[in-house]
Amino acid sequence: MIRLEHINLVVEDIPRALRFYQAALPHWKIRGEGRAPWYDKMRTWIHFGDDYQYITFNDNGEGGNRDLTKHRSGLAHFAFIVDNMEAVIQRLQQAGFAIASNGANHPFINNVYFIDPDGFEVEFVEYRSDIPAERNLYC
Repeated sequence: MIRLEHINLVVEDIPRALRFYQAALPHWKIRGEGRAPWYDKMRTWIHFGDDYQYITFNDNGEGGNRDLTKHRSGLAHFAFIVDNMEAVIQRLQQAGFAIASNGANHPFINNVYFIDPDGFEVEFVEYRSDIPAERNLYC
């Protein structure tokens, strides 16, 4: 079996980024942090996650993220499976983040997209079935 261990994001400001992800994933914590050079520039890094997966945030990002409405190559979005979509939406909205778009109408999937403070699109997916054929039904 292969599982995704971490995502490495370069952001402008780590505390600003953490505000979004701590609201979305309140059971995650800062696992480690430090400073290290990256191509002749010192960067602060933080690993935010649980015991099995995490997001690495690196500060001092420059130039902004790609325009998600255009067709440039690059990261389109990444997604998290959640058990309670309404709770995730409520926490993010209380933290000041609006839904960017709702997912497609699907009988076995509820999904929603948010844009984090650095312009990364983050999808949250709640499955309404444990049957793979239903979860993977392309409508």
